[in-house]
Amino acid sequence: MEESQRYAIPYKGLKNGCHEFRFEVDGSLFEEYQSTEIKDGRCEVTVTADRSESQVTLDVAIAGYVVVECDRCLEDCRVPIDFEGRLVVKFSEEVHEYDGEVMWMLPGEDQVDLKQYIYESIVLSLPYQRVHPEGMCNPDMLERFRIVSDQEFASIEARAGGGAHNEGEWAKLAALRERMEAGEETPEKGEAEEKPRGTK
Repeated sequence: MEESQRYAIPYKGLKNGCHEFRFEVDGSLFEEYQSTEIKDGRCEVTVTADRSESQVTLDVAIAGYVVVECDRCLEDCRVPIDFEGRLVVKFSEEVHEYDGEVMWMLPGEDQVDLKQYIYESIVLSLPYQRVHPEGMCNPDMLERFRIVSDQEFASIEARAGGGAHNEGEWAKLAALRERMEAGEETPEKGEAEEKPRGTK
């Protein structure tokens, strides 16, 4: 079944009043939109449609989870989705742009396609920071991507900001970042640091 048909509500034949519809969302929805954020997911969508002579008001609830990349360790993690929203469907002989809150349909159309609305609602429900629960990140990955601790970074930044010509610390930090991006192991503190000139 095409994705549009999976998330469509038949309008013709729908009597005035409230009607309930349920849809199951899986990874195929995110594949169709070629999402770079969401790798997979499972959500249940419940739609309560209140039809009148002039419009259809849809109260939409989405509950489930999606799989995204953890911002801390870069491995897959599940992020819960809990969304509630309202979409109003109106009819007009003229073509209007969909704005995320009102969907316009031509009088001859016989179904409401909710695919785009459902996808956008899930994406907008994602938290700003997407991470595993505390203590659930892969410790090997955390160590691999650790350059310096916050305290070490603050110390380097303070020393570098102390003089206009002190670029050594910034160069060292930039080199460490390049090594991380290249996938090299970062040395233990003090292990590979170059000794100042003139010392034994």
